[in-house]
Amino acid sequence: MSIDERRALKALQDSSALPTDINEDSEDFTFGDVWDGSDALPISHAGGEFGDLARGVLEEVWRLNDRNGARTVRCDNRTRRDRVLRRNDAFNEQVPALSEAYLLWSLEKSQKGFKNFFDRLRSEETDEANDLDGGQWPMMVVDAFFAEKLLLKISSRARTIASAMVRQGVMPCSPISPVVGITLETLEFYRVAHLRSPHLSIQAFVKTMSDLHGVEFHRHLSRQFSIAFDLYHQIRRTVASVLMTSLQRDSPDWRLKHACPACTYLLTDEDQLRFKMLYAMDGNDSLKRVIRRSLNDDDDDDNNNTPGTSSELPTSQLFISDRYLARDFVDQFSQDASRDSGQEKQLNVSQNAPEENSCEGRWKNMDDSKTQKAWGIYDETGIFVAVCRHGFCLLITDMVQSGELAKYPLAVVAKLLDAFGDNLGGGYDIGCQFNTTLNNSSIGALARSLHHTCLVGAFHGHAHRRLCQLFSLTTYIKGLGIEDLETCERTFSKSNSLASPLRYTTIFHRKQAIDSYFEHNDDLEVFSNLSNFLYSNYKQALDILTNGNDVLPNAMRDLGVTDVGVFESWLEEEKAYLKGLAREPEEETLQMEYWQRLVANTRKTESTRRHVLEDYERNLKLVQALECKLDINVRWVPDDGEWQRVGRLVANRKYQRALDRLEGLVVARIFELAKMNKAGTGYKLRKHIAKALQTRSAAIRSALNTYNNIASAMFPPRQILKWDEVVEYAFLADFDLLRNARADISQTPWSSPAARSAMDLHFKMCRAQEEISRLNVEVHRLVTYIRDEDIYLQVCEDQLKATSPALAHQVAIHRNIRGRFNSRHLKRLHDISKLPSFSGTVVPGVSARTGPGERADTQEDLDEEEVTEEVTEEASRSLHKVLLITDDLSRLQLIDNVELE
Repeated sequence: MSIDERRALKALQDSSALPTDINEDSEDFTFGDVWDGSDALPISHAGGEFGDLARGVLEEVWRLNDRNGARTVRCDNRTRRDRVLRRNDAFNEQVPALSEAYLLWSLEKSQKGFKNFFDRLRSEETDEANDLDGGQWPMMVVDAFFAEKLLLKISSRARTIASAMVRQGVMPCSPISPVVGITLETLEFYRVAHLRSPHLSIQAFVKTMSDLHGVEFHRHLSRQFSIAFDLYHQIRRTVASVLMTSLQRDSPDWRLKHACPACTYLLTDEDQLRFKMLYAMDGNDSLKRVIRRSLNDDDDDDNNNTPGTSSELPTSQLFISDRYLARDFVDQFSQDASRDSGQEKQLNVSQNAPEENSCEGRWKNMDDSKTQKAWGIYDETGIFVAVCRHGFCLLITDMVQSGELAKYPLAVVAKLLDAFGDNLGGGYDIGCQFNTTLNNSSIGALARSLHHTCLVGAFHGHAHRRLCQLFSLTTYIKGLGIEDLETCERTFSKSNSLASPLRYTTIFHRKQAIDSYFEHNDDLEVFSNLSNFLYSNYKQALDILTNGNDVLPNAMRDLGVTDVGVFESWLEEEKAYLKGLAREPEEETLQMEYWQRLVANTRKTESTRRHVLEDYERNLKLVQALECKLDINVRWVPDDGEWQRVGRLVANRKYQRALDRLEGLVVARIFELAKMNKAGTGYKLRKHIAKALQTRSAAIRSALNTYNNIASAMFPPRQILKWDEVVEYAFLADFDLLRNARADISQTPWSSPAARSAMDLHFKMCRAQEEISRLNVEVHRLVTYIRDEDIYLQVCEDQLKATSPALAHQVAIHRNIRGRFNSRHLKRLHDISKLPSFSGTVVPGVSARTGPGERADTQEDLDEEEVTEEVTEEASRSLHKVLLITDDLSRLQLIDNVELE
């Protein structure tokens, strides 16, 4: 036993150690009996808590002595690191008791209708009011609008002081002898407000409360609030885990496999889709976190670039979420992109790209060697996420001290293949390049056997080479529908608001904030807009078909095309043509190099004979080596036909390079324009981009003039481009058609603008029809999910009311999280059913899932005899009646509006 502990026990057992004006029966001090063991209130000392308890008690005795003028010198050798670890360990020991107290408080608040803590305090209808064996504890209770020091009554049934506080709706800031507590309503208010506006930090909120309380803000107030808020989050996670267990939904990857009702809630006898699920993945570097480092001894040396060692404070707090991929799991794929060099490679350096991958070396992430010092500032440099096409978050992984390495998308694909199996389609802004990386990785064989498809999003895809577009762009992929696979960009536009509060936080708090944000976003944003998504896409697909049926027949008649199958053959012809432009033949490359050496020697001889003589030996060796490779017996001269033919090849290469430069500038212009018009772009950044566009426009004009000069000098002359045409380019497919090929395509039907417009319209109509087929399936899934989920949760709640009323209340809360949007969804589903040419059904179907926690096995696993097939049929009929009533109300409202007009 330590010295402090012995002093504490002696102080507790010796009544003379207490101030003379304080006795054990007074209201100011009632826990003397508790400390010496005579009181009935049990205090847990498990896991080394006794030392903390002793110090807490001794501190209280010292404080009372100070009031009487007898100052006791306290020697505290603990560091801040020790205090944080001990506090967290003590809280962790009490989490089960705190969670139980939270469940009882939540149930009592619902049953008795308490609006806040002080409303409950004023009520005399509490169990603790009649608890004669209980005690009291002085505490400063802080609410959002006022704070007050109160004597809280402690029930004799409470397991710890902290759990007794939580039972009354107060979250303590200390595990053993709390003196300050935050009301649970205030913590919940901040949690919801922060999720709705992540810019609202704890410090800003505490400063707001200080202003409302009329007191001065101090930094320790934010720290106290942060401690209580972390504990509140931990209790909520524990309660959620218990809830999922009671609902039989605690199996591995259950959340992932049920993330989106429209994507994952499979039904019996539904139409099979080409892609079982469509998802998008991408990295975002906004949510960085600065790592705390200690100063080096030689920091005064300006040439010292070595970062100091990490000074992160260990908190023993571990955040575990099924939404987050563990770092160890991700690191398994570190070597997949670097089997040859033994180092991690960026996605742009794969060496075994297929022939159709014309974007090889085109897209380059930031070079880690150039940004090593910048990455050294941060621990997590961003997040890499995967979301379904409707916006539900599937997986998250941290990018750790690096850019967007190949291991992150590889880990995501591996997890999704394990959870969902075959026929997945994944959109990635460099999906064409990633397809090569995936095929060469350790999961390449698995991905091919499960028919995984790498795709490119619509926005990014239009900046890729035309050949890449034909293989990966959404417009030309069968079964994809009108999905653009740019969901990540819309997700990041909202999640970027988390950036500023997370920049200097801890690893634990960063993960906690990100996970909470995406959980809240899925439940209250994405799910609430799900039926709107289905309605908008259905209407858009019908509009495409309606417009196409009016325009395409006339276009086909003008082109002399009678069968839409011609468009497929045109697409294959275009692929074959563009493949011919992918690489120069090796022989032609050598011939051009040989010609350039001869020309260089000739020009130097005419201008400066001395320079030629100095370099004669070197040039002669190069020319002789090329003649051996090309099997040239007689050296070329300017009058030879081969000299002139290869000269034209060199001129064509200059033409293509001028075209490449012009194309690159136009690509940059498109991205800058998109960023300038993007929501959330600040005024200064807009001005900066506007200036850059002025410079970019000048560069485009210069590149255009260079291109036109070279194009007019070609034989035969190439197409001259006008400024108005170039600046209006939004899609870059036409650039590849300007390139010279070894075959003349000027007479091919698919090269004309009218033919290309008709071909694209045809494929858009094909994708629109596929979208309608997919939406019919998703509408049927959603309406079935709404019915099944409500029935299942209602049955679980009714069953738990007899055995665990507090847990049954949590089921009711859980049912209301998404259930609050059911009426909106039913109204929107009714609107879909009234669209012209609607070919689906809004009558609920039968779920194909039969595992634990599913609607299909409610009767077997919950032993609820009342839930029979008749109940299911009655629910279906009731839902159909709701839709009919909604239709009637809509018509009545329309008639009323007409009469008013």
